[in-house]
Formats: sequence, structure tokens, C-alpha cells
Amino acid sequence: MTPQQDPVTAKLAAYIVNAKSEDLPVSVRAEAVRTFVNWVGCAVGGSRHEAVEAALAALGPFAGPPRASVLGRSERVDPLLASLLNGISSHVFDFDDTHLRTVIHPAGPVASALLAFAEHQEVRGEDFVHALVLGVETECRIGNAVFPAHYDIGWHITGSAGVFGAAAAVGKLLDLDAQRMAWALGLAATQPVGLREMFGSMTKSFHPGRAAQNGMTAALLAARGYTSSEQALEARRGWLNVLSASHDSREITEGLGERYEISVNSYKPFACGIVIHPVIDACLQLRQRENLDCETVRSVDLRVHPLVLELTGKTEPRSGLEGKFSVYHAAAVALREGDGGERQFSDLAVLDPATVSLRRRVTATVDPTLEADAARVEIELADGRRLRLQVEHAIGSMHRPMSNSDLEHKFIGLSEDILGQARTRRLLDACWQIEHVEDVAAIAAAART
Repeated sequence: MTPQQDPVTAKLAAYIVNAKSEDLPVSVRAEAVRTFVNWVGCAVGGSRHEAVEAALAALGPFAGPPRASVLGRSERVDPLLASLLNGISSHVFDFDDTHLRTVIHPAGPVASALLAFAEHQEVRGEDFVHALVLGVETECRIGNAVFPAHYDIGWHITGSAGVFGAAAAVGKLLDLDAQRMAWALGLAATQPVGLREMFGSMTKSFHPGRAAQNGMTAALLAARGYTSSEQALEARRGWLNVLSASHDSREITEGLGERYEISVNSYKPFACGIVIHPVIDACLQLRQRENLDCETVRSVDLRVHPLVLELTGKTEPRSGLEGKFSVYHAAAVALREGDGGERQFSDLAVLDPATVSLRRRVTATVDPTLEADAARVEIELADGRRLRLQVEHAIGSMHRPMSNSDLEHKFIGLSEDILGQARTRRLLDACWQIEHVEDVAAIAAAART
């Protein structure tokens, strides 16, 4: 480290090690619980997806002793593999939480590692929640330091930054000292994962899963004295400089313990890329307001934020996963089916002839004056009438956040088909009460079939 370099890694490690659970504001604890509730629902809901089936079939035969749960399934595997599989299932629907400033999906890497570790070593709910907050803080602050340049290069920031969150969170539960925490962050830094090229394929959900697995590995190695650079973030050839064209390391260390990134976490009402949500919101409102018959729709014109077409410009998606990155499909299926849940982004929904026909009547144009959570939709009908609606702030945004009741409705919709009504209710209640649980492993057991 040169004299000019700020010891970012050491400062962050010291903060994580010295942070105390009792110092967390009540509002931060509450948001952490909301984050956990949303994550469990998404992980259970995605547990039967073919991506999870494939990963379990491929890696299950190589698993160690079966000590950890795959949520929503009967199988148990070793904790490292469980962290990967639960990370995949929690993200495969693209229905998980989003830190809007960086588009990181914070819970996937962190909660997947934490819950798997909690089945290896007994963890009280209060300590689990604190570790979750610190993990989210770590990954999102590192994300803040490099966004948007790091994302623009092509990194999927949930994987590349999420590994730090998992390492910090598990490291906290392992009671690492500052030296070992710095090593854990260094080991995380050398394991980035995730290319945006993979969006629309199973590999996108692999990213948070592998970040969880890699982060847990980093913390476990550091706990046993496995060394790394102690300037892994800030060094000339460290993570910040190698993985991003520009960065501001002050975003990582300034205000630690004074503000919390989990306080600005958001939750998705629709199972697709978050930049499409304003369009879906507008289409659903128009459909309801006008009692719309899609057979009479001549054309649908969208005005969207510039990031929408960059991320979700697939005009002819061929699968449900690709449909999550098609603003054209999202608009069409919302108008036809009146929803934007996981069923609207299945293979069947994407290939439905009536939806395909409507999708081909949808056009999208970038409007640089629109905010990221805004969109305008104009529909021309066969009789020449034009229907217009502009959404200034989509549901699920910081201006229109999902309520606890909304999160419960989402959780139940994702879980009931898998766990049944009674077990879903018991699991949901346990998740809301996580701070008061003596052994978090009980929640993982409640989520198994």
C-alpha cells in the first residue's frame, strides 16, 4: 500500500468486527426482517425450477455430509452446496430484493450463506439479523463505490460484490478478529463471479449462489489462518482498480454505523428485471381502468428509461428466463393476463401464441427525461381511440414501497403450492419472528418438504 492509499479493507474489516447488535436502530432491524421474509419466500418458490433441479442433480453426488437444507425441498446437502443451491433458487425467478442505487440483489448472496452456516453452527436470531445487516452493508457499499462503471463493463454486480457480503456476514458469526476479517475480504475479492452476458439464462441465478458459496469459503478459510492481501480492495491491483474503470472508495468507509444500506432495500412485486416494473405497473392500471380487451389493441407504444432497452430489449424471447429481460413480453403479458408474477414469465407464457401476437405490436422508445422508476404507455385501439398513462414511481420503488401485507401475499403465493397452506403460514410467522428465535436452523427445517 502506498502512503496515498486509504486503508479501505482494514477500515471495513474493523467496522464489521467491532459492530454491536444493540447499536442497530429499530427501523434497520425491521427492514432486515422484511429482507429475510422476502428472501425465504423467493427461495422456496424457486426451489422446483429446472435450474435448481439441474444443479442438484449435477453436484448432489459430490456433496459432503447432509447437514443443511435446500429450502422448499426434502434434500439436505453440505452447507457450502446449500448456500449455492439456495442462492440459485432465491434468484431464479428474478423476484428477489433490489438495492436500487446499484441494482444489487442483496439477500441472495448473504442470506443463502448465513442460513446454511446456521445449520452447521447454532445461531441465535438476533445474531443472524445483525450479520445479515452487516453483509448487506458490506456488499452494497462496495457496489456504491464502483457503480455504474463496474456494471457498464459487464459485471453482474450481485455476484461480484455479493461475495463480500457473504464473507462479512459469515465472518461475523465466526467471530473473526480484524486480521482474519481482512483476510476474508481479501479471499472474497479474488473470487468475483458474474457476467451480464448471462442474463436470460440459468447462469444468472448461479451468480448469487456462487457468491454465497465463495463468501462462506472465504470466511471459513480466514478463520483457520488462511492469509490474503490486507489491501485487497484498494491496492493498485486490488478489486476496485482491476474490476472497475472508476471508483470512489469513500463510499465504502464514510458513515459506517451512521446510515445503513439495508434501509433503502426494495422488494419486487413482479418476477422480472426491475427496470421493466414501471411498464408493467402502467399496463396493469390501464387494463383495469379500461376493462381492456386485448383483441382490440392495434399497437402499444412504450416510453422508457434508457436502461430498459439496454437490459431488457429482447424482442423475441424463447424461454421464461429470456422473457424476464423482454420489456415487450412484459407489456404484452401484463395486458393479457393482468399480472406479472412468476407464471407470466414461464416458458408457456412466453411462447403463448396470443401473447406473442400482442408482443409483436409493442414498440419501445428511450426517453432520457424519465426517471428509472417511471414509464409512459400509449395504447391504440382498433376503433382509433388512444389510451395513455404515465407512472411516475412504480410500485415497489422507494416512493411506493411494498407493505408487510404485500410481502405476505407474495410469500404465500410463492410457497403454498410447495409447502401447503398450513406449513406456509407457520414458516411465514417464524420468519417474521426471526429476531426472537433461539436457533435459526429451526426456520430452515420448517422450509423443507
